Amino acid sequence: MTNNLAANDPVGISFWLISMALVAATAFFFVERDRVAGKWKTSLTVSGLVTLIAAVHYFYMRDVWVETGTSPTVFRYIDWLLTVPLLMIEFYLILSAVAKVPAGVFWRLLIGSVAMLGFGYAGESGMMDAKVAFVPSMLAWGYIIWEIFKGEASQINAGLANANVQKAYKTMTLLVTVGWSIYPLGYVFGYFGGGADAVTLNVVYNIADFWNKIAFGVVIWAAAVADSE
Repeated sequence: MTNNLAANDPVGISFWLISMALVAATAFFFVERDRVAGKWKTSLTVSGLVTLIAAVHYFYMRDVWVETGTSPTVFRYIDWLLTVPLLMIEFYLILSAVAKVPAGVFWRLLIGSVAMLGFGYAGESGMMDAKVAFVPSMLAWGYIIWEIFKGEASQINAGLANANVQKAYKTMTLLVTVGWSIYPLGYVFGYFGGGADAVTLNVVYNIADFWNKIAFGVVIWAAAVADSE
């Protein structure tokens, strides 16, 4: 690949900016592990792994875009299938830092996120009809929303005396509800609305990944630092 990034290429530039931001976030989360109490180190490690995986993949997608002018959404699933379940597990980890949390919470969030992505991938890769696959994928996302707002994880959070964890939990639910809605909207426009502009869609997806991966980690870092102090 030539890797010649044009100055007037908004998608290529957004890939570059977000990949560098992800690298910086990875370094930050790993360094900050030494600042927080031991019970928070796993959460920050997972945050760093999420941004590291995404950064490596973004460098690859940027090269593909610069070389071919395309960025198939299926490529993103390589990233999402690893990072999204890790993000969902963070709900379990932050609660476990200050309370006893049943393993069922971990497995329900993990399985829900894998099911959501699995059906989404099946639809976008052609393994299933895209419109048919959309339904179980959204049902899985709806289950995740229910679990973090009304399920056992939410009930545990509501019973905590730790204000730092409660604040982080509520912010993370907002990210999952509002921030993640960008991805199914892109799916809808692509398969129900006659297609979406590739430039706009990629830029929006890149911004969404910046918000949903880095901001997610920053929220956890802020709670870890506040609780450790």
